[in-house]
Amino acid sequence: MSVTMDQIKGDGFDPGGDEERYRVKLENIFEGPMDLLVHLIKKAEVDIYDIPISRITEQYLAYLEWMKQMNIDFAGDFVLMASTLTHIKSRMLLPTQLGEPEEEDPRLEITRPLLEYLRIKSAAEQLAERNLLGDSTFTRKPEPDLFKDVADDQVIRIGLFELIDAFQNILDKVSSDHRVDLTRDRVSVQQRIRELTEILEEKASMTFDELFTEHRERADIIVTFLAILEMAKLGLVHIAQHVPTGIIRIFFQ
Repeated sequence: MSVTMDQIKGDGFDPGGDEERYRVKLENIFEGPMDLLVHLIKKAEVDIYDIPISRITEQYLAYLEWMKQMNIDFAGDFVLMASTLTHIKSRMLLPTQLGEPEEEDPRLEITRPLLEYLRIKSAAEQLAERNLLGDSTFTRKPEPDLFKDVADDQVIRIGLFELIDAFQNILDKVSSDHRVDLTRDRVSVQQRIRELTEILEEKASMTFDELFTEHRERADIIVTFLAILEMAKLGLVHIAQHVPTGIIRIFFQ
């Protein structure tokens, strides 16, 4: 995580305002703890059988702390995974006694379920693409044309952790010396959702970065990000990424 919580909190901003903190609940709309682990392993570009457990554990805990400070609620499964990673890390730090039989690699405790999870997820994705009972049995709501004239294999749906990374990049561009103007009325998450809805109703879609261009203060940027997460949970928007360019685009449902 490139932006520390001191930087985010240094402007005196409370994501929910002074009167009532706004909480974004994940509740089955974004990925779970296994997906965060896969995301970190992919970013580190390491072999799943040779996970740098110390580094991955630190990054995993940093993500949880970041989400907690941003008022993003996550399930207890995330905490359980953090405990598992910490336990594995501690086992790997224990010295090996001479004459004792060599123990199984502690990392297999997470590698095995991770591989099984990836197999199940892959099978589920393949099943989701099939019309199991035929077109005449159920009708489907047509999917929006996410990227017109772009091959299907060049577009992917993305979730919370890719959005967090993209959001961090936006925060990196905001001067750490910048302070919020406390004399100005702050926009709530609900207000920002209404604003974004009006914009997207008119334009149909916008890139992720474009949604932040008018907001120069850290407080506004954070509110906009929380609004996007809430809109995704409510099914108001689709979020997709163009693989060759890495551009993330938000589409109004």
